[in-house]
Amino acid sequence: MLKRIPTEQVELGMYLQSMEGSWLSHPFWKTKFVLREPADLAALKKSGVPAVWIDVSKGHDVAGAVAPAAVAAAQPAEAAPVVVPEPTSPPLPPPSSPVSSPPAQARVSLSAEIEQATQLMNRSREQVMALFGEARMGKSVSAEQCLPLVEEIANSVSRNPSALISLARLKTKDDYTYMHSVAVCALMVSLGRQLGMNEDQMREAGMAGLLHDIGKMAMPLDILNKAGQLTDAEFNVIRSHPVRGYQILRDSEGVSDAALDVCLHHHEKMDGTGYPKRLKGEQISLLARMGAVCDVYDAITSTRPYKTAWDPAGSIQRMAQWTGQFDPVVFKAFVMCVGIYPVGSLVKLESGRLAVVVDLNQQNLAAPVVRVFYSTRSKLPVSVLTLDLSDPGAGDRIVSRESPQDWGFTHLDEIWRKS
Repeated sequence: MLKRIPTEQVELGMYLQSMEGSWLSHPFWKTKFVLREPADLAALKKSGVPAVWIDVSKGHDVAGAVAPAAVAAAQPAEAAPVVVPEPTSPPLPPPSSPVSSPPAQARVSLSAEIEQATQLMNRSREQVMALFGEARMGKSVSAEQCLPLVEEIANSVSRNPSALISLARLKTKDDYTYMHSVAVCALMVSLGRQLGMNEDQMREAGMAGLLHDIGKMAMPLDILNKAGQLTDAEFNVIRSHPVRGYQILRDSEGVSDAALDVCLHHHEKMDGTGYPKRLKGEQISLLARMGAVCDVYDAITSTRPYKTAWDPAGSIQRMAQWTGQFDPVVFKAFVMCVGIYPVGSLVKLESGRLAVVVDLNQQNLAAPVVRVFYSTRSKLPVSVLTLDLSDPGAGDRIVSRESPQDWGFTHLDEIWRKS
């Protein structure tokens, strides 16, 4: 039986069903678990979450409460049971609950990784173009041949995920289809790490990301590369790419069930309005829910034949407002990967200066490393200065994200890529 209680009444032993308030304020990657650790209880009470829903049939009730039947609250819509069809392939196990941090590993600065990531991008472009070219000619795809590339991408992500992810965002409209797959591979690996997956699971997620859009190779080039808005008929053709990709991969060598699943279902939405199967909620596998977030983020932050790229921070803000599209737990973990202010974002500081984000601080996403270059007060460039806003001595903080287009800045990529 579910009951809504103020957060200050939460005690150890209660079963958390869901939490209210902004998803960014939630201290855990998922709900629906018994609260056992004092540190987790303290984090919840400091989080700003106003109230939670507890299931008194699975955990402790509020001290001194009357019989549950007398005080049972209506179950919130998002907690309604979902009928899950018999899976066609075994899903990856979800991360342990709650997850407070990703697995520990050595991390280097973005500037230290940028050169290796640049070289990897160039190699990736050639390999994926060859791979997709084979698919366009009707030949089968060998997943085994993709393994070394996925391994290289995963290694770069482990050193600094922002380097490769940010570079992949700079693809041109001409090589979008190929480099989009590389970007989604890197994003899937990073997101899998954030969700607590092991090494094998992260690489399987990366492989699924690399192959998720291979169905685009079965699309007519005049539609795929059209500069203007698609007609309804053309859009229906494009919407067939998940099924066409599934057919290509199904007939290929060594492609896992997980990669097939992501290819077929990365355009499904949590509210059931996606395609091709209109799956809803937990009918969508964890990997496909991850793929949906990674695919959309890279798409909207990249220049396409028919649109210019959105800025990274603005893209995160817009995605957070698309109720019903993404799994909120997966999306929150994704934000922890790329940041509230991803690398390349233009921000305004309290001092009145403009800066571009050049690296993240995982312990404080609101205080990244930035490179200051312009004064809004004098309307003039200033000497470039790198500041770690998490350092108390920095003496500044972000007050807003800014649109590069509004300021007429076209050189931000040069600023954050400079070592």
